[in-house]
Amino acid sequence: MDWYSRMVAWLKVLLPLMALGLLSTLFLLSRNIDPTASIPFAEKDVQDRLRDQQITGPFFSGATSSGDLISFSADKVGRGAGKTTAENVVAKLDLAGGTKVNITANQADLSMSEQVVTLTGDVKITTSTLYKVTTNRLTSSLGQLDIKSPDEVQGSGPIGQITAGSLQISAVKDGGPAQLIFTNAVKLIYDPQKKRE
Repeated sequence: MDWYSRMVAWLKVLLPLMALGLLSTLFLLSRNIDPTASIPFAEKDVQDRLRDQQITGPFFSGATSSGDLISFSADKVGRGAGKTTAENVVAKLDLAGGTKVNITANQADLSMSEQVVTLTGDVKITTSTLYKVTTNRLTSSLGQLDIKSPDEVQGSGPIGQITAGSLQISAVKDGGPAQLIFTNAVKLIYDPQKKRE
């Protein structure tokens, strides 16, 4: 038998023995685990979850009667001081007319009695029709597609810069497609370069 065959024969014996030695070492050096011990959570995290009744990573989706698809997600939702609050909110609207709208906000307050959600803190709206709008506050009905900004909005669109006293995303008439409607002292700075782009 040549040296290569002898080496393979020895390795067939040595390698399984080394593996057994490593496994036995792992079991000998491992810590004893008490199966009755509680899962290690920070006391503050436990107290916060018990007090606020938090849900982490919630996701909701649905459709309106006119065929608009709506999805909503957040980092967490908690209940406290008589209201439900969500943090780092992302809402996506896939409108029946073909337009897609993305809305992000730092916080959302949900009122089930009024069926209204209010988004606050750096609210940003972007659409597939190239509109980008920012505002401080946005309210939305839970029963139908009716989104309004009662505060001033600023943004840009395919034809230039826009400022307005308020904004609404809803159907102009029953059963019609939803539209982005600027109202209340609308000011447009027309940019013909954007129009050509």
